Order: sequence, then C-alpha cells, then structure tokens
Amino acid sequence: MEADYIPFRSRRGLWIALIWFGFGLIDATQTVLVMRAEGMHHAWVYLFATTVVSWLPWALATTLVMRLGHRFPPMHSKPLTWLVHAAACATIGLIFAAWTTWLVVLFNPYAGTPPPAFMQLWLDKFYNGILTFLVLYSAILTVSYVLESRVRWAFQQAEAARLNEQLAKAQLNALRRQIEPHFLFNTLNAVAGLVREGRNDDAVSMIARLSDFLRRVLEDSPRQQVPLGEELEFAQKYLDIQKVRFAERLQLSVDVPRELYPAQVLNLILQPLVENAVKHGIAKRAHGGAIRISASRCDGMLILSVCNDGPSLAADWEMTGSGIGISNVRTRLQSLYGDACELSMRNQEGGGVQVLVSLPFVVSPPFKEG
Repeated sequence: MEADYIPFRSRRGLWIALIWFGFGLIDATQTVLVMRAEGMHHAWVYLFATTVVSWLPWALATTLVMRLGHRFPPMHSKPLTWLVHAAACATIGLIFAAWTTWLVVLFNPYAGTPPPAFMQLWLDKFYNGILTFLVLYSAILTVSYVLESRVRWAFQQAEAARLNEQLAKAQLNALRRQIEPHFLFNTLNAVAGLVREGRNDDAVSMIARLSDFLRRVLEDSPRQQVPLGEELEFAQKYLDIQKVRFAERLQLSVDVPRELYPAQVLNLILQPLVENAVKHGIAKRAHGGAIRISASRCDGMLILSVCNDGPSLAADWEMTGSGIGISNVRTRLQSLYGDACELSMRNQEGGGVQVLVSLPFVVSPPFKEG
C-alpha cells in the first residue's frame, strides 16, 4: 500500500528533476544578473553552470525525504520523528554544502580570486545555509504530505464507493432471495392443490416447468439487471406454470415493442408483478381472467405495465399492504435506481388493477432470444 501513497509513482523522478532544474535555473539567472548589475567580473558561464548543478543533492534527496515523511509523519509529535527529520535535514545540508564547495574549488567561477580552503568554505556554506535547508526540507515534507493526502483521500473515496456498491448488491440479493422462496412456496401449494384434485399429470408438468424456471433463476443469480426481452421470457415461464393450474381460465396479452427488448431492467421484476396479478385477479374468479403486459418509452424512461381484469383494490389497500412480492420489488428498485424510479398501483376504469413501473431507459448489448 505504501507505493499507492507516493505521488507521481510512475514519473516521479522526471517531475522531481524538472522542478529542481527549474529552481536551479532561476537561482543561477538571478545570481548572474545581480552580480553583473553590481559591476562584478566573474566567469559567468562557470558561475551559471555551477549554480544550476549545485542543487543536484536536493534533487536526489527529495525521494528520500518523501519516504521519510511517509514513514515518520511530521504531524506526529513523537521525539523519534523529529530526531529522524532533524538528522536527515542536517545530513542533506552537509552534503549540499560539500558539493557546492567542491564545485567552487574545482571550477573557481569567481574569477580573479584564489579558491578558498575546502574545509573552511564547507563549514561556512553549511552554517550560512541552515535556515535555507530547514525551509527546503519543510517545503518538501509539506508538498509530499499534501499530495499523499490527496492520493489517500482518492483511495478512501474509491474504497468507500466499492464497499457501498457491495453493500447495495448484498441488499439487493437478500431482497431477491425473499422473492424466490415466496414464489416457490406458492407454486408448491399449487402443485399440492393439483394432486388433491387428482390432476397428477398436471402436477408433474408443473414440477417440470418449475424446475426449468428455477434453473434459469439460478443461472442468472449474479446479475442485478437483465434485458427486458429476457425478463419477458422469465415471466412467460412463470405463466406457463400457471397455465397448467388454470388452463383456459388464464388469458395473456403481451404488447412490448421489439425495439425495447434490449432495455436494462431489474432482474426478476416482472414475475412478482405477474404473480400478484394472477393471485388477486385470476385465482379469486371462477371464470378466470386476463393479464396484459406492456412496455413503452417516454422521456428517457421505460414504462412497464402489468394489468389484470379482476377485482379492484380496496379503499384501504395502502394501509393493509401490497404483499411481499410488490413491496420487495419497490425496495429493490429504490436500492438500485434511487429516486429515478417509481412503482405505483391503481384501479382501472373498466375494472381490474394496473401496476406501473417507471425506470431509466438504458440499452444493453443485443438481446438474443433463448
């Protein structure tokens, strides 16, 4: 994890070199111009070059200072921390003073004056530059701390987003697992009813269709969203199961344009709505009834509709609740889409109940019918 907190990890050396080279150019230019303005006569090329190169020790030590800043954060007021940074600053200062002294002795850029003694000039440059060394060292630590904080903040934001996504998926999966047993129990009860009625062949057929349906559910379990075309296939498989139970009492009408098939929808969203329509609109009527599934697109939203022609909703239906299936679908929609979705139930003028789901229209890759 340490490498993630070092800024400019891939091009750090280049950035450090460019910054210190620019710093050296500014210092050298200012030194030469000021001395020339004061009428001094020196070896200007050597003076300019040695002044630029004199900052090499700080360029080489910058990475070390940044690593020390990460290993011993300056914000921690521990004696060892301050001792380490003080020793590092002093060491870099001594090396810098020795380097600049060696350049002066070797090239003698101050023409007209004999080169001074190395030891005396080294100590003078070190003592005279202590304040500068402290400022430069502190500046490197400060910049390193700011950049490291930004990297750490970005990492924490990404980690928080990842954890929130995992939490949302876990919540959606938990809600979905509530729907699947609910559907399974209802279907098994229907199988038991067929057996009691002596319709053993129909019961076996329903179990076979149930097995096929559950296999498809388990195969798609990791996906939170699927194309609308696939979701229609799921709903059709559920209705095939119910057809065994209700036979001609159950009529189905589907009005979904094929251009809407690739639209992304919540996985297992239609089946609970259709199940609710069968339970409250068909099962309670001796002569059965009809269910209509439709979809449309309006203002960037996908509108799904499931209608039945059964009994209307009671006046207090909102107080008594809408069942596990509908409430779970509403919760899953809100978890995945937030305020960008809506689920509503209402009575139709000619009788029956309509469930409307509105969610953002997002197209998935080309859908192939299975």
